[in-house]
Amino acid sequence: MSVGGGILPDVGVPLRRRSGRSVYRESTPGAAVAGVVESAWTGLVGCRRPLRVFPDGCVDLVWDGAVLAAVTTVRGVLRHELPTAEWTAGLRLRCGVGGAVLGLPMTELAAGATPLRDLWAAGARRAESELAGCGTPGEARSVLETLIAERLRDVEVDGLTLAAARALRAPGARTDRVAAELGVSERGLRRHMRHDVGVGPKELQRVLRFRRFLGRVGAVGRGRASLADVAADVGYADQSHLGRECRRLSGASPGALVRSWTGRNVPD
Repeated sequence: MSVGGGILPDVGVPLRRRSGRSVYRESTPGAAVAGVVESAWTGLVGCRRPLRVFPDGCVDLVWDGAVLAAVTTVRGVLRHELPTAEWTAGLRLRCGVGGAVLGLPMTELAAGATPLRDLWAAGARRAESELAGCGTPGEARSVLETLIAERLRDVEVDGLTLAAARALRAPGARTDRVAAELGVSERGLRRHMRHDVGVGPKELQRVLRFRRFLGRVGAVGRGRASLADVAADVGYADQSHLGRECRRLSGASPGALVRSWTGRNVPD
């Protein structure tokens, strides 16, 4: 998931608007939080507008200049309004750690943005006050990473769910075999996944397979691969199967998605 937009200048310096163009940059998180944070990111908004954000099973902690929020989507496409802030910053939590880090079952968290102050009260308000005083995305990233590092002192991350999410990324992975390899029953695996991701393993597999397709959209757009070939390569039964899943998870047909693809999200 991303609510940003292309490539940013160094995150340690102030950002300047570039003729309304949105840009986006990911970077490696600090060692203290790398176990639960997949990437840190910063975005230059450009102009206020709606985006479609596609599911990935992750949770993003997003500072938009006014509110620090946990943004999540795993069951389907999310309509997200880019703010009018000069820049935004966030941390993307790894798929499989959301429930532990946020402190509640992910099935109880509504899709979209939930103010973190509703979950962490004083700790989140203190972080918002510090973020409001940040002059650069790099400063904001430091505040966010410190917040997560402090959080990790008080919570225990379920390594089983994290390992299961990694295993389910592989094309052809079977939930019964993943459960057996991790030493739990399929029912136990489903309980862990629902708590930490928000859906069971089979539903997460659908999302991860769709993410594999998104990774090949650019090749289709450049004429280097056909939709039928990509559908087969990433694990769909056929192109019709890809079409049904694409509409369900993105709100668009594969062809429309290829035509509107910008490299991460598409205009709503």
